[in-house]
Amino acid sequence: MKQEIITNISNPKQLEKLYRENRSAFKREFNQIYPTIQDSAIAQIWNTRLNFEEEKISWGTNKELFFVIISAFISALIAKLPDITGIDSEYFYSRNIGFIVFPLLSAYFAWKQKLQMKQILAVFVVFVISAIHINNLPNNIESDTLVLACVHMPLFLWSVFGFTFVGNLSDKHKRLDFLRYNGDLVVMTAIILIAGGLLTGITIGLFSLIKINIEDFYFKYIVISGLAAVPIVGSYLVQTNPHLVNKVSPVIARVFSPLVLITLVVYLIAIIYSGKDPYNDRDFLLIFNVLLIGVMALILFSIAETSKNSDSKTGLLILLGLSIVTIVINGIALSAILFRISEWGITPNRLAVLGGNILILSNLLVVTFRLFRTMKDRNEITKVEESIAFFLPFYKN
Repeated sequence: MKQEIITNISNPKQLEKLYRENRSAFKREFNQIYPTIQDSAIAQIWNTRLNFEEEKISWGTNKELFFVIISAFISALIAKLPDITGIDSEYFYSRNIGFIVFPLLSAYFAWKQKLQMKQILAVFVVFVISAIHINNLPNNIESDTLVLACVHMPLFLWSVFGFTFVGNLSDKHKRLDFLRYNGDLVVMTAIILIAGGLLTGITIGLFSLIKINIEDFYFKYIVISGLAAVPIVGSYLVQTNPHLVNKVSPVIARVFSPLVLITLVVYLIAIIYSGKDPYNDRDFLLIFNVLLIGVMALILFSIAETSKNSDSKTGLLILLGLSIVTIVINGIALSAILFRISEWGITPNRLAVLGGNILILSNLLVVTFRLFRTMKDRNEITKVEESIAFFLPFYKN
């Protein structure tokens, strides 16, 4: 191969062919003969390409690392408040789960984005008022209003956090960046949790060998504190090392989109044969809506990633099919909610679910239309992005 490289040093097409036939051998042989051909501009380009130093792990500045460590510690401290103060854990976590993470994440991004003091104060006041409000609601576990408040409080806090991330609400590109950040954070969080799970298993196993049982202590203090700190540490790693997940997220989107499409089609067929339906089974309707939200999130995340590579016609076609199938699922869920309202009347829960389904359906219809247009004109992919950015504030509200 050495001689072929030397012979074709002025033939870029043939060099590329040789490289693709055996990349490792090409790199090895090229590096050996490079000193003899280094005067060639093409050889210099190939040397840079083959021996480009990959980005290394960055730990940011000492100030940023210190900020993250303190934030993670405070999150862990908030998560342990029931043990510290004696508050009933079920009461505390049902109302305050969002306050363990989002205030500290908001502080981190407010600092990084250099928000104005009046914006920081506004966010702080919103968090304080929200905490006072949710913790002063009557403790009636049968109340639909309380359940809705506890369910929607983390979503509301997420929207406040989104404001600190975006800064300028009119910037559609920043909204999409926020969506991509959430996808990247999910990937990074999963990696950290897998590593943490392995560490937990090894630690407990090692101590059990010497007859010391640390399970209760480890889960009560280490695991809970670690879970509280994971989103902050994950955000820090995503922000300081974007290359860590930049290649993983598109792969996940590309692999799971067709798998989810196949699963949904099979699932819809299975519903017909199983005899189960969301019209008379409340739990089934609940699971149906959770499924819908999960698939919708996958579609939005996949589109955000696919927009970076709009040349992938197959990827766009899969997303179009997934959007159409999800519209069918949304239609079934929406009709089931309307049926339950007509039969048993309206309640706060049903009204909230009805509004959420109408919003998701509206977004899906616009996204599907834009994807259909993109199949004819690849430049339309920007319109798909714009439709996602347009609806994002409505989800937060």
